[in-house]
Amino acid sequence: MAELRPSVAPGPAAPPAPGPSAPPAFASLFPPGLHAIYGECRRLYPDQPNPLQVTAIVKYWLGGPDPLDYVSMYRNMGSPSANIPEHWHYISFGLSDLYGDSRVHEFTGTDGPSGFGFELTFRLKRETGESAPPTWPAELMQGLARYVFQSENTFCSGDHVSWHSPLDNSESRIQHMLLTEDPQMQPVQTPFGVVTFLQIVGVCTEELHSAQQWNGQGILDLLRTVPVAGGPWLITDMRRGETIFEIDPHLQERVDKGIETDGSNLSGVSAKCAWDDLSRPPEDDEDSRSICIGTQPRRLSGKDTEQIRETLRRGLEINSKPVLPPINPQRQNGLTHDRPPSRKDSLESDCSTAIIPHELIRTRQLESVHLKFNQESGALIPLCLRGRLLHGRHFTYKSITGDMAITFVSTGVEGAFATEEHPYAAHGPWLQILLTEEFVEKMLEDLEDLTSPEEFKLPKEYSWPEKKLKVSILPDVVFDSPLH
Repeated sequence: MAELRPSVAPGPAAPPAPGPSAPPAFASLFPPGLHAIYGECRRLYPDQPNPLQVTAIVKYWLGGPDPLDYVSMYRNMGSPSANIPEHWHYISFGLSDLYGDSRVHEFTGTDGPSGFGFELTFRLKRETGESAPPTWPAELMQGLARYVFQSENTFCSGDHVSWHSPLDNSESRIQHMLLTEDPQMQPVQTPFGVVTFLQIVGVCTEELHSAQQWNGQGILDLLRTVPVAGGPWLITDMRRGETIFEIDPHLQERVDKGIETDGSNLSGVSAKCAWDDLSRPPEDDEDSRSICIGTQPRRLSGKDTEQIRETLRRGLEINSKPVLPPINPQRQNGLTHDRPPSRKDSLESDCSTAIIPHELIRTRQLESVHLKFNQESGALIPLCLRGRLLHGRHFTYKSITGDMAITFVSTGVEGAFATEEHPYAAHGPWLQILLTEEFVEKMLEDLEDLTSPEEFKLPKEYSWPEKKLKVSILPDVVFDSPLH
């Protein structure tokens, strides 16, 4: 639950929202992290000291469902001479550490990120005659914040979010999101670390697909060149009825050329997927995908989880020699060394039953495998092959319905446990598949109809007997069963 009110009482105390000019007595009553972000807001909007706010009635740290304590909403006049229309500017409070007392975020020092290290912003074009900002963007931001808190995966500029629904629950074509640096908000140094501001940009399905096939930054740059599709400040217009490729067909040529030259920087997705070892009966109790003691379900070990996360993170970097991290990295938890230790592992069991130690889970070579994907995930296989493996990179599918992962690797990726001699290898429930360039080209020919999934009926099966590999595209309901 949330309520809308002027931001005259945004904290536990009730002084006016402080900025750089706030009296010291008022500032001392304010949570320091909140005060620092408000200072940046006051720098940008000195004439709006008390903007409308959507505030969580029951704070997250008191058991409420909404991770963001507040979302402030400002009126931005834009710059007509620069093709920047008047719009509403939304700014979140809660992904960073506002309080510094560990009620939400663990304090790890002033040099690193504060909390998750960022807050979200959103710019929505103001409609003619609109006197107050719509509040639906606040709930959208809460949804993204819930994902971050539950998964502990952070966002970066250029990331995309597949939403599959109009952002405002209307009939709009704006149904997905890209993320970029806010063009006006500057990074803030708070007493609890640094906070940056990532702006949500609403996009059409065709633009999302182009971002997946190429990269988010490239599509953001194209959006900036089209005033009605975002312009320099990437302002979202929910009434936009055309994609940038319909507005300017030449932009598709730039995307196609970018894909051919750069490949894709999408290194993995959460998906409905599964795999079976066809070289042994599925009921074999020694199947190392089923790491369990007693009745405990199979689960990725913590170190496998961290390696997959690092795989996804490193895949976003355009390296001349892509490298998968070692199986046993001696490093802190978290996505990178720049991030504080993770407060929880979302893939670890909540029960107290012991997991078999990571070091005792042997890597096993497989003779034959069967990969299973739902239609949406299967449609990304050509992207995985053409945009990633043909450019010497890797791509990971992480199951959202079970503790399982599939990583495709090319011969140019170091650190993989799949090799040319043994191209199918499993470490617990994590399968790696190494594909040669010749086989990738063959698969792309055979999987051509996946680029037009509306033209075939499910289930759909592809098989390469000489490689002992089978791929099935299955209905969603198959992955909702306990077996997956």
